[in-house]
Amino acid sequence: MSALSRPEFHSEEAAFAHLEKIVWNGSPVCVHCGGVDRITKVKANPAKRIREGLWRCGDCKKQFTVKIGTVFEHMRLPLHKAMQAVYLMTSSKKGISAHQLHRVLEITYKSAWFLCHRIREAMREGGLAPFGAGGGIVEIDETFIGNDRDVKPKGQKKGRGYAHKHKVLSLIDRNTGRQRSMIVDSLKAADLLPILQANIAAEAIVMTDEAGQYRNLSASFAAHGFTRHGAGQYVDYENPIIHTNTIEGAFSIFKRGMKGVYQHCQKKHLHRYVAEFEFRYNNREKLGCNDQDRAGNALRGIVGKRLTYARPDLNA
Repeated sequence: MSALSRPEFHSEEAAFAHLEKIVWNGSPVCVHCGGVDRITKVKANPAKRIREGLWRCGDCKKQFTVKIGTVFEHMRLPLHKAMQAVYLMTSSKKGISAHQLHRVLEITYKSAWFLCHRIREAMREGGLAPFGAGGGIVEIDETFIGNDRDVKPKGQKKGRGYAHKHKVLSLIDRNTGRQRSMIVDSLKAADLLPILQANIAAEAIVMTDEAGQYRNLSASFAAHGFTRHGAGQYVDYENPIIHTNTIEGAFSIFKRGMKGVYQHCQKKHLHRYVAEFEFRYNNREKLGCNDQDRAGNALRGIVGKRLTYARPDLNA
């Protein structure tokens, strides 16, 4: 037996039952009127083109499935194949490419690519609670990936430095072990400070490297510790809690996945790739979340989101 031997990965009936248990907690809710009392299951009948997972509301007389109002709405793929894709994406530490999924699931590359983006959209958490509440420690750092063609168009020599690369700013709350990342256009102190103040509690202790944009953070937060990476210092010699090694470890997984698995990513799609790696980091084994739990958490995130093939580059 393997993890992919479970019924929901091979049977449409089992796949719908699994998704209904996660989304509805086993109690169907009409997506049209919100009714819960007069809901009846419509028996699937391929001969009469009655599809699997169909329900009928006795109040508004409309039919619906659990996919309505989620990123899987109007999905033409069998649901059990989407379940397999969710499990493979959430259990692969550095991700799985659309090309690999199209071969494994035996679907077209176009369908696999769009399915991956639907699942990444489900992984986007959008938490607003500030990190470091109660005086916790928050690590701050940025990394660079790919190249921004708005800065240097295709075919133009890129040269050295990071000005032409996409910029990803990340925070890690040491108390909760959670990460929050965002794409930024500028790393100037004036541009970063409002972002940091919106995502980090004022009583937090922040940890950074010696980059100039973080120089005056002690004025906005309870304390600011930093290490001098340029001098080869990665942990403060006098106070070992001053470091950014946690966030550097998260970045190492992200960079290896983006370079080794996905290889290319335009800026308009980067926010979802960032969300994918952030989701797996926030639902990792160390925080008590195994592969099955992680897949279930991703499926809970499908509700209230929608993504169309015509505009998969939208941020919302």
